[in-house]
Formats: sequence, structure tokens, C-alpha cells
Amino acid sequence: MSEYAAAGTIAVVRAKLHDLRVTDADLDYQGSVTLDPQHCEAVGILPLEFVEIWNKHSGARITTYVIWGKRGSRCCVLNGAAARTCQPGDPVIIVARTSVHPERLPEMRPRVALFDTDNRLTKLLEYRVGHDRRGQMTFRIVRRRLPVSGTPRRRKGVRA
Repeated sequence: MSEYAAAGTIAVVRAKLHDLRVTDADLDYQGSVTLDPQHCEAVGILPLEFVEIWNKHSGARITTYVIWGKRGSRCCVLNGAAARTCQPGDPVIIVARTSVHPERLPEMRPRVALFDTDNRLTKLLEYRVGHDRRGQMTFRIVRRRLPVSGTPRRRKGVRA
């Protein structure tokens, strides 16, 4: 039995959009955050999935759900009450989370997309947890290749 067995499940990062810029804020919409499907697909964020949004400019932190906007639009629109937490141009971090038993961390490959100020995907990273020869937990960040379209290619036989 590992030293982590008693921990039960923990909340961890499953997917992350880093430094995405808010493109609009629509107070009169029913709620949510509207994102470009290409950005979401790059890291595995799904429509209607709950995400946390952290505004790097104001420090505001909110939870809302994702809806997909127009493909290729590079949009990040905070809607409804969430619109009060940002201004267009604010850099945000959007994180999807999941619960996992610590012993399963090495099986995970959370993807992180980094963006320029025009919301173009510039880097795609993967977080990896493992163990060294002594059995101690390790953490590293691995850079993934970007295809020409700005979204990652799926390798045959490899699950995201």
C-alpha cells in the first residue's frame, strides 16, 4: 500500500488554457464562457464542462461552464454575471479539473495551451507525474508539437 493510499481522491488539473485574452464580455447573455472550439480541442475541454477562470489582471476567480463559439474565431467571451469579472484584453487562465486517486497521477497527461496576445496558440505542453528509481514522485513539463492548424494532431492509436 502506497503512502498516498489514505488520501482518497484529490482535485487536479485536467486541461488548461493559459494567457488567453478576453475578447468580449456580454452581461445580458444567460451565462457561461464562449470559447473557440479549436482552443478547447487542443487541451480536451468539452462543451458544458465546468471550468475555473482566473483573471491575471484583476485577480478575480470564477467558476462557469463552457459553450463553444465559432471555430477559428479565437474568442474568449465571458457572459452573464461572469462578464462583471473582466474587461476585453484581460489575460485569463482557464482550468478544467477532475478528481483522481494520487496513485493514478502517472496515467494522466493534462495538456496546457499557451497563447499570444492575439489568442493564437503558441505552445502546447503536457504535465507528467512519474516516479524515480527510488519511488519518489517526479513532475515534468513536456512540450508537444503544434500542427500547422494550431491544434494538436491525433496520433493513430493514442488516446488524448
